[in-house]
Amino acid sequence: MRRLLPADPAAAAPDLDTLAGLAAAYAYPETAGGGTGRPWVRANMVAGLDGAAWWDGHSEGLSGAADKRIFGVLRALADVVLVGAETVRAEGYRPARAREAFAAARTARGQGPAPVIAVVSRSLELDLTAPLFTAPLVPTVLITTASAPAGARRAAAGVAEVVVAGEERVDMAAAVRALADRGWTRLLTEGGPRLLAQLAAAGQLDELCLSLAPLVTAGDAPRILNGPALAAAQRMRLDSLLEEDGFLFARYSRPL
Repeated sequence: MRRLLPADPAAAAPDLDTLAGLAAAYAYPETAGGGTGRPWVRANMVAGLDGAAWWDGHSEGLSGAADKRIFGVLRALADVVLVGAETVRAEGYRPARAREAFAAARTARGQGPAPVIAVVSRSLELDLTAPLFTAPLVPTVLITTASAPAGARRAAAGVAEVVVAGEERVDMAAAVRALADRGWTRLLTEGGPRLLAQLAAAGQLDELCLSLAPLVTAGDAPRILNGPALAAAQRMRLDSLLEEDGFLFARYSRPL
């Protein structure tokens, strides 16, 4: 993997062909560390050259070896992975796993062995017998609304920690606060596009890690943010750009 931006001297740049080097390149801001700083919401998404957020119904169709390495590193850095229920169903989400290569660093940061998976679901229409709920290394969290069916909430509480954020719709700002109140200030969202649009609309998107696949797919796949237009376009700053095998890996952040 090679760095295109910023144009740092090679001696000062981390070795991007190692997991430790990638972890250094994607480190969270210090203000998000230790459960005492402000929450930092990072999104990790992949898109084709024509803007498609998936191919054949799954983001996996756009992915590649380098994209998967970065995916694993971003998870290893996070306290919690925030994901929408639709993506959980479509992608067959499983519990996050502990990775030996990152165990010491996670312990030093005061993190658990793997990130918590936090699923956003207004209706709680989820398969609660799936491994994500029956066999997680760390308990799964479900973020829902006060109007969710009472029976579904009781069933969910039997297999996960249930967080209520909002009345009729999930209040994404309240959801982020609830996770940060639990000491999880390094947040990672993997979408899908609808959840990412909701986070942006709520002013909660701090960083976007975008993998641009060298693929043209056409079709009717949505963009990586699929929701109502923002009241004002959010300007992002390009912090870094990496390349491998024709894939571009851009890291954008919201200027503080």
